[in-house]
Amino acid sequence: MPVIVVTDSAARLPAEMAAAHDIRVVPLHILLDGTDLRDGVDDVPADIHERQASTAGASPAELRAAYQRALTDSAGAGVVAVHLSAALSGTFGAAEQAAAELGTDVTVIDSRSTAMGTGFVAVAAARAAAAGADRESVAAQARSAVGRGHGYIVVHRLDNLRRSGRIGGAAAWLGTALSLKPLLRIDDGKLVLAQRVRTPSKAIATMIDRVSEVVGTRSAGLAVHHVANPDGAAEVAAALAERLPACPPAVITELGPVLALHVGAGAVAVVADVPDTE
Repeated sequence: MPVIVVTDSAARLPAEMAAAHDIRVVPLHILLDGTDLRDGVDDVPADIHERQASTAGASPAELRAAYQRALTDSAGAGVVAVHLSAALSGTFGAAEQAAAELGTDVTVIDSRSTAMGTGFVAVAAARAAAAGADRESVAAQARSAVGRGHGYIVVHRLDNLRRSGRIGGAAAWLGTALSLKPLLRIDDGKLVLAQRVRTPSKAIATMIDRVSEVVGTRSAGLAVHHVANPDGAAEVAAALAERLPACPPAVITELGPVLALHVGAGAVAVVADVPDTE
């Protein structure tokens, strides 16, 4: 049996993609009115980002159970677990704890990203596993993919950002004009300000420019995410297809309830998995 790859629901892997690569997905949590809702398992209100809710990572017990099932199914080949950035969630720390309790057959990788920034790393690992690589080689492929990821997000509303506490160095600029549309980027696992832009259209155009510059003429994996903004996501995907003809069509998915609570309605993000060479 091949090595089995496990990730968490923040990876935003489409169900068919996770199934095709046999990637196991552990749900994160949304806490709403005293109820614990599991992302991707329980029914979460579509307007969760408008509500007074909070999020929580996967627990060590949940992760240990998922790893144990995967270990059994791998018939001893082992598990590589790829999780969202340790700077954004306690899930990675819980994953390390769970893996330590199971011995040396589980390797945990910090994707230093989220959404399909994590998903692309998990897919790279799963492809290596399907090709027959051992656990150490699968983990090496995952670590290599971590360095290929680039992520950007345009946020339309600042109130979710203020509550989230996930934005590095935000205090100095979150209180500025309401018309501000920040372009954020993932930097070594942290969500940081890339540029302040005054209109949504300019912010989106700037994001497309930045992604196009990073990708160049290479054939990169692309994903476009959104929060309650499918039309905006489709427009960004179409613009990327025109600007980056060497790339396959972008995967388009919602950011999901956990991430939506932190960035708010209207947000659009792009993640690129960029090869090392032209």
